[in-house]
Amino acid sequence: MTDTRTNAGARDGGADAPPELWDPLVRLTHWGVASAVVANGLITEDGSAPHIWVGWAVFGLLALRFVWGFTGPREARFSTFPPRPIAALKHLSDLLRGTPKHYPSHNPAGSIMAYALWACLGLVVLTGLVMTDAQSPLSISEQKAAVAAGDWSVLVEGEESRDHEGVKEIAEETHELAANLVFVLAFLHIAGVALESRLLGRNLVMPMLTGRKKSKRDAGAT
Repeated sequence: MTDTRTNAGARDGGADAPPELWDPLVRLTHWGVASAVVANGLITEDGSAPHIWVGWAVFGLLALRFVWGFTGPREARFSTFPPRPIAALKHLSDLLRGTPKHYPSHNPAGSIMAYALWACLGLVVLTGLVMTDAQSPLSISEQKAAVAAGDWSVLVEGEESRDHEGVKEIAEETHELAANLVFVLAFLHIAGVALESRLLGRNLVMPMLTGRKKSKRDAGAT
């Protein structure tokens, strides 16, 4: 979900949202993570080198977004959209009544969704690192190639760490649970954006694609 404004404010000639609603880095991390979720959820094979490469990419994108949440422009900073459950419920109520307020960044409901997705994605990445002993995709590919060629010595070291098998089993179960939760949250996010776009009568996806939002003057000229 993205930013909203009151209908009354628009009629009263209130200022439009800034033209640079979402900066390039926010859009990069947003669509990069979205693409990664689709790739690892529907395309790559679990445990394969491409799957792990995508996981490392998500790790990098989340780390980048975390830093940007403290150093980026106002709309990207965590301080601009703190998680507020009560405010989120009020926003949803105002939205259904047709009187949503304007927020400089994510609205309260959108902020809760963003933090929930980031938390689940972080858990997916963390458990993935535990499952693979934080090895790079190249190392894992080399091990699989060696085993396929008949060299089982690469697995000897792994047998010495049986004490960690229980931890890896827990990590694997948590990994799958968190990944499924990401899909559920992503579906709710898409549904929420679609519903809010319909209720507000404007496309809320375009600002995340272009970074810009049409002003009233631009809208009247088209």
